[in-house]
Amino acid sequence: MLRIQHVSKTYPNGTQALKDVSFDVADGEFMVVIGLSGSGKSTLLRCINRLIDPSEGKIYWNDTDVTSANAAELRNIRRNIGMVFQQFNLVKRSSVLTNVLSGRLGYANPWLSLLGIWPQEEKDRALKALARVGIAEKAFSRADALSGGQQQRVGIARALMQEPKIILADEPVASLDPVLSHSILQYLEVLNKEGITVICSLHFLDLVHRYATRVVALKDGMKVFEGSAKEIDRAKFKEIYGEEAQEVRAASF
Repeated sequence: MLRIQHVSKTYPNGTQALKDVSFDVADGEFMVVIGLSGSGKSTLLRCINRLIDPSEGKIYWNDTDVTSANAAELRNIRRNIGMVFQQFNLVKRSSVLTNVLSGRLGYANPWLSLLGIWPQEEKDRALKALARVGIAEKAFSRADALSGGQQQRVGIARALMQEPKIILADEPVASLDPVLSHSILQYLEVLNKEGITVICSLHFLDLVHRYATRVVALKDGMKVFEGSAKEIDRAKFKEIYGEEAQEVRAASF
């Protein structure tokens, strides 16, 4: 169980990205966070694994206070939380295999990993992760030689190396076309059905309706909706996205 309790985030420049956000995520859910750009979605996901520290509030993972964890405790917590990024966050000049192995840094000998020395069992684990997302044959290609969809699959394989209980996916299909978007979300759906909790931020409601078991909507940093995707009717859509966006995106229903 993940519990978000009264979380707020104010950046040093005075921007308040989150304002008193609270909700729970049960084990095994495919939770989708929606909202316009700048609504606080990315900040929220980064607060969960403390890539960003919240200004106020608490986050609990299985009754462990993530927000007050020290460096050693946070390292252990992050082993359970994989992250998939919008812009892939790969080392472009390194091989696909090296990028996937980096997901194992929380378990590896830090000195050997800095030298690029990995036990064979970890290399085998990385190859299996790549096979799960259908690109094992790209293991020794440079990351920047891959298409956007392939790079995002590398990102998922890297997250799998942590053996996570939760995957945070920060707009993982924002830069992909609709066919590739479904392909990536289907991989996440399979992992979810295998027992991994997924928290994913998305823009398009057709994808939300297809994949989400539950939805949280943010607007100007505040939670304005929590419930099932089917509950987001035209009135709720207008509340979340505003009058101006309604006409453009009404076809998503």
